[in-house]
Amino acid sequence: MRDVARHAGVSHQTVSRVINGDSAVLPPTRHKVDQAIMDLGYRPNAIGRSLAEGRTRMLACLAPNLTDFTFASIIEGAEAEARRHGYFLVASSAPDEANFAILVDRLVSSRRTEGILVINPFIDGRRKYFLPEFPMVLIGSPSDDSQVGSVSLDNTQAGYLATNHLLSLGHRRIACISGPQIEDCVVDRMTGYKMALLEAGLQICPAYMGRGDWSASSAYAVVTQWLAEKLPFTAIFSQNDTMAIGAIRAMRAVGIRIPQDISVIGIDDMPLSSYFDPPLTTIRQDTYAIGQEAARNLVQVIENLTASKVHQRMPVELVIRQSTQAI
Repeated sequence: MRDVARHAGVSHQTVSRVINGDSAVLPPTRHKVDQAIMDLGYRPNAIGRSLAEGRTRMLACLAPNLTDFTFASIIEGAEAEARRHGYFLVASSAPDEANFAILVDRLVSSRRTEGILVINPFIDGRRKYFLPEFPMVLIGSPSDDSQVGSVSLDNTQAGYLATNHLLSLGHRRIACISGPQIEDCVVDRMTGYKMALLEAGLQICPAYMGRGDWSASSAYAVVTQWLAEKLPFTAIFSQNDTMAIGAIRAMRAVGIRIPQDISVIGIDDMPLSSYFDPPLTTIRQDTYAIGQEAARNLVQVIENLTASKVHQRMPVELVIRQSTQAI
């Protein structure tokens, strides 16, 4: 640590404050210390610190699954930020509310972790299982519990932007493929979809709303069913990019051209989206930064540097590519 301090031209106490995430350190000073850490390849001895402090310095992250691009990117950002502050992060999947409840109970009662990040918390589980006295931060849903902080995408705005883009191209029969309805982000994205339609003077038609599970195969099945029913949609808003790709594959299987016949838009802007054929129009969210912010907020709660009820919304951005066009 003293080598880092010498390299950065600061005291070793300042280096310690940066490593521990002290928000009072000025950004230029923090940058000098971070650069010195990278230049020297310094790694804080978190294990030694944990033993000395009698703490685990372990954080947990719960997600519906660990394979989805969005969840994996959030976890990657959270893990990097946790490590920067001298914490370890472990991730586990909670595919349903029952598993979620069991995991939360075990983590809290065992005290093996000092805080928990929860990605896309289940609507009911969020209200029943979160304990205000235990450090937690929700990711992907704004918290309605003033004692539980959150870092969320503006999901209503994401759904609105996606749908409004299709409306601006002249589409009026816009279908929507959602994720699981038990997740708040799904409800919020659907709210944005409906808001845009109503503003355009259109009716909400349940037949145009299909339910997926974030996977390409689920969207493939939804669109295949719509085509069998001869649903006359001209555009699809998919609540994530993976399902958008599944929807496109289903339509191409029967000779439908994208975007000449049907326009498709997703949410995420995962790396594959710009290389898909056609490149996918989407709503960009910086999932890595969301993970970083959530982990930073959780560490600050644990270290008593901030209140636990901080709620932060991350911006979204429309990225227009070649999977949508005017009719």
